[in-house]
Amino acid sequence: MAKDLYEVLGVSRDASEAEIKKAFRHKARELHPDVNKAPNAEDQFKELNEAYDVLSDANKRAQYDRFGTIPGAAGSSPYGGGSGYVDFEDLFGGGFGGMGDIFSTFFGGSAGGGRTVRKEGRDMGIGLRLTLEEVARGVKKEIVYDRLAPCPDCDGSGLGEGGREVTCPECNGKGRVVTVQRTFLGDMQSSSTCPKCHGTGSSIENPCPECEGQGRVPDRQKVSVEVPAGVRDGQQLRVSSFGEAGMQGAAAGDLIVTVRIQPHEFYERDGEDLHVQVSVPMVQAALGAEIEVDGIFDDEEVPVRIPEGTQNGQVIRCKGFGMPRLRSDARGDLYVHVEVEIPRRLSKREREILEELADEMGEDVSEARSPLQKLRDMF
Repeated sequence: MAKDLYEVLGVSRDASEAEIKKAFRHKARELHPDVNKAPNAEDQFKELNEAYDVLSDANKRAQYDRFGTIPGAAGSSPYGGGSGYVDFEDLFGGGFGGMGDIFSTFFGGSAGGGRTVRKEGRDMGIGLRLTLEEVARGVKKEIVYDRLAPCPDCDGSGLGEGGREVTCPECNGKGRVVTVQRTFLGDMQSSSTCPKCHGTGSSIENPCPECEGQGRVPDRQKVSVEVPAGVRDGQQLRVSSFGEAGMQGAAAGDLIVTVRIQPHEFYERDGEDLHVQVSVPMVQAALGAEIEVDGIFDDEEVPVRIPEGTQNGQVIRCKGFGMPRLRSDARGDLYVHVEVEIPRRLSKREREILEELADEMGEDVSEARSPLQKLRDMF
């Protein structure tokens, strides 16, 4: 039997969202493979991640509480929540593939090893998949993703109770230390990152126990993104300060949202113009007709005039029925590509009419017909 997700996180079934987040962070610090060298640490961390993924999402948690299954798992109920339209991208060095990568960054931010710690948060990149209809009308999307966010216990300062930031006594606030080594060639002087403050020039007395003095913690973030009508595939939208949080109150990075437009079943986009293929019966193509095609907006019908004598492959322009232009009331055009439809089977009367037309137009269409074809024409 699958483990109880509440038991995995070590919380009660009526635990609040804040309690679930705090329990996850504490257990993740214990189980992350960067810290825990036990053989099964990675499996336990994955199990913990799965439990948090479900219980931190209101829709998924409600389904789990009701059905006892993990949303999205084989054999589970199909009523799961979640975004389902986000791809993480490694933009500007700040993209993350999940909580495992974020905890690695978190531990790296407080680790030694002679590395200089970057205090400012990095930009993060996310790809947002949209339909062509959503792009045409503009849409507001809620994105759910993982990031290093300001610590809620210390408001991002990194200070615990009675804590304060002091100048690093090891480097006197310079962030680097100079060492002198005696060699047979004389004294050799070298400079390296301060091992105590990791290059920041300061240290914290009585750091916040929740974030270990960093001022940021791994968290699941929700943000609403306004996508304007008319954006193009690959276009980027910047959400200020929703990237990686800075250390100890330093500036946060931005969230860079890259629009990814899904292929459409009927329409093909070319800038602000749309192209669509429409089948037209040969009689309408020959005599001309007025038809309607569905527009890109809901309930929009586009009138299309089929000129007399329209040929197969002919393109008809419908001005002003394409995609909206970005930040404008204007629209591109709709180009209708005509495919003249030739009937595969004719009734006896239809054949007679076409043969009369061929005779009138001086076209020779006589050919030997099999007894089976003649019998079929009779019926």
